[in-house]
Amino acid sequence: MLQVSPKHHRDHDLTNHSRADMVWIAGGTFRMGSDRHYPEEAPAHRVTVDGFWIDRTPVTNRQFHEFVRATGHVTFAERQPDPEDYPDALPHMLYAGSLVFAPPDHPVDLRNWSQWWTLLKGADWRHPYGPKSTINGLDNHPVVHVTYTDALAYARWAGKDLPSEAEWEFAARGGLDGAEFAWGDEFMPDGWPMANTWQGAFPFQNLTQDGFQRTSPVTAFPPNGYGLRDMIGNVWEWTSDFYAPKHPADAVKACCIPENPRGGREDLSYDPCQPQIRIPRRVIKGGSHLCAPNYCRRYRPAARHPQPVDTSTSHVGFRCVIRERSTP
Repeated sequence: MLQVSPKHHRDHDLTNHSRADMVWIAGGTFRMGSDRHYPEEAPAHRVTVDGFWIDRTPVTNRQFHEFVRATGHVTFAERQPDPEDYPDALPHMLYAGSLVFAPPDHPVDLRNWSQWWTLLKGADWRHPYGPKSTINGLDNHPVVHVTYTDALAYARWAGKDLPSEAEWEFAARGGLDGAEFAWGDEFMPDGWPMANTWQGAFPFQNLTQDGFQRTSPVTAFPPNGYGLRDMIGNVWEWTSDFYAPKHPADAVKACCIPENPRGGREDLSYDPCQPQIRIPRRVIKGGSHLCAPNYCRRYRPAARHPQPVDTSTSHVGFRCVIRERSTP
């Protein structure tokens, strides 16, 4: 297993309020990606990142509410779509709403995600399961139904930024470079759930052995080696990188290991299966409570997935970073 090599260690004070709920990650060189799972995770390659601060947990409903109250921000899911942005859309489908997980009660074709997702009118961060639902009692759950621009708006208001894919993965590994999961190589040590994921046959059988039907409080599961919570499971998290279908090759020489890489290009991030739709896709990381052994085994630090920047769902959230070289 490749050992994490710290790039530098320095003393930092926590007097800045914006860093009060963050963890300092010293940075270093690690092996990013994996050659053992989905093709988009390959090839595994060495990457170096500088030190940075990262939120201890995903941004919660309570924190996002503070942002909305201070700024009046209206999320993408709460706005009526502009027909000019979606020329091929049927007029009756252009309404404010978001994708909500709606499980069937029987086995379905796992190649057809429309069997368990519905674009629900009135679903948004305040109404995570539809217009009659609320976030009462969910203050400490991760905010969901946020697009990339919603997450970035919060980050900038807080004096922060969204993590790069490399930063996110380095932090998620918690110092266990090369391990399968954020806590080691065993998914459920001694049969104990380490993250909010799906138990049972997805999408119709949810055994809830971890105690949660949908999202969970951000402190419900043990932290990783860096003291970070929910880097795996619960909700996917936005990163700032445009999506590319594979990683670059590993550097031939140590001197050529990329530093602070920013993956992908906007013009290459569009969905090749829908060439008429020119919506950029960014990388999301970490998996969610919907990742299951029989579907989307992406509850690992190396796992990655493309998400259109205009798409919000009931299982995608985010956390923020502050880079040492930037001013909060």
